[in-house]
Amino acid sequence: MTTVAIAGSTGSVGTQTLQVVAAQPDRYRVVALAAGSRVDELVDQIIAVRPEVVALADESRLDELRQRLPVGVKTEILAGSSALSDIAGVADVTINAVVGFAGLPVTLGCLAAGKRLALANKESLIAAGPVVQSVRNTPGAELVPVDSEHAAIHQCLRAGRGATDVDRLQITASGGPFRGRTAAELASVTIDEALAHPTWSMGPKITIDSSTLMNKGLEVIEANELFGARAGTAGVGIDLERIEVVVHPQSIVHSMVTFTDGSTIAQLSRPDMRLPIAYALAYPDRFPTPFGAIDWSSVGRLDFEPPDRQGFPCLDLAYEAGRVGGTAPAWLSAANEVAVEAFLDGRISWADIPAIIAATMDTHDGQHADHIDAVLDSDAKARRYAGSIVGGNPSPSGVV
Repeated sequence: MTTVAIAGSTGSVGTQTLQVVAAQPDRYRVVALAAGSRVDELVDQIIAVRPEVVALADESRLDELRQRLPVGVKTEILAGSSALSDIAGVADVTINAVVGFAGLPVTLGCLAAGKRLALANKESLIAAGPVVQSVRNTPGAELVPVDSEHAAIHQCLRAGRGATDVDRLQITASGGPFRGRTAAELASVTIDEALAHPTWSMGPKITIDSSTLMNKGLEVIEANELFGARAGTAGVGIDLERIEVVVHPQSIVHSMVTFTDGSTIAQLSRPDMRLPIAYALAYPDRFPTPFGAIDWSSVGRLDFEPPDRQGFPCLDLAYEAGRVGGTAPAWLSAANEVAVEAFLDGRISWADIPAIIAATMDTHDGQHADHIDAVLDSDAKARRYAGSIVGGNPSPSGVV
């Protein structure tokens, strides 16, 4: 029996993790849940799986949560901003599905406890890569990516068996809802249009990131931290420029690895997040339930094309932050969170998102990311600057 903790349990990845666990109840047991403020959903989850401990980030709703639980539920309840990290070491595997930079304490806490981290929170690795790399060396610590693209690369490298023989990594992108649109058409897109992803069902923040291609840019930086030169002994030593983005609208090829002899290994499946979740839970074994299995008679065709870098400048903004390194990715991630929040609130247009990120990145102070305080300071500075552009009061971080 493998025990599982889910941070961000009420979000898209969190709820799908519960579906994966329910498919194999004799092999997996959820012992901890953590959420931001969605009490209604959290109560239902507690009743369904009876975890040993629950963390609620929004302390103001603690009494409401307790009052809503049936008599006889003996779950321990933690509350407050530090509660998320408190559950990170209680299970064999922790799914970090927290949205945004708020997931960093979960990432650090799980790895520092020497446990397996199933990482769906790319922002914590992007913003604090050097800090995360240091705790990856903790005895027993293991990081298995849950993002479909990085889970695909993980599997391709495992199949290729030769870390020194890798020539390049190819991350696929669906192109989002606005693939093929002109600059004039992109100037007037609506929130509903941006949230209408053609192939994936995801939370609002990551769906907007997909529409701007920022999601792919963040994944390039994450891939460099997971597998590239910045991953040290855990990686294959290739640099950022050899991590490529390829648009693939069918979302069946999730990523590819090309080796020095010209061979390419790809991972293919239907777009179903339960597959990479199950892969991370079962690793190094394979999960017995076939999430994402393909009916090859119905696939038809697989198309590939280069990304539109002029129409979607967020991709190049991410590459530049990755080249600069240090705290530049933290600035990028924070500015993007503020801009996306402002767009979803109706305070800015979709086309304003890359402009706000670029203006914020122009003020990056070159600080090194050699300790957690530097990362937190950089995140706060970038949020303040981006917030001063959009107006209002952007939240310090997000958690679902």
